[in-house]
Amino acid sequence: MMRRARMLVLMVVVFAAGFAARALVVPEARLQAAQAQAQGKGRVFEIRTYTAPDGKLADLHARFRNHTMRIFAKHGMTSVAYFAPQDAPLSGNTLVYVISHESREAAKKNWDDFRADPEWQKVAADSQKNGPIVSKVESVFADATDYSPLK
Repeated sequence: MMRRARMLVLMVVVFAAGFAARALVVPEARLQAAQAQAQGKGRVFEIRTYTAPDGKLADLHARFRNHTMRIFAKHGMTSVAYFAPQDAPLSGNTLVYVISHESREAAKKNWDDFRADPEWQKVAADSQKNGPIVSKVESVFADATDYSPLK
């Protein structure tokens, strides 16, 4: 459990460092436009970690790539970043991603609407015809710090 927590913290730090490094090479106007996409009063970030059963990670990535991100957008969820751990054992079964919502209250509504969406229900069912592709989900809500390039 502590190892996963450390990995999650490390991924968030790496994520933030990437945005900081980007600020050095991206023109200021473009950087401000990128930041504005995820900004808003009360905006909250959700860091989610999915664990897939053995042999199912590729199916999970395919579902996100081909369907989930688009359906998230339909329900007010902003995709910020998706990560595939490099080191075993997480590299073989873990997807970590960050999405944002207008607020915690909006997050609850977004997830309720997402789960009730007939298109999502069909995608979820179709993607699990050969068994579940997610065995565990962890979610952490976070606020951007006052010094974060992404707010």
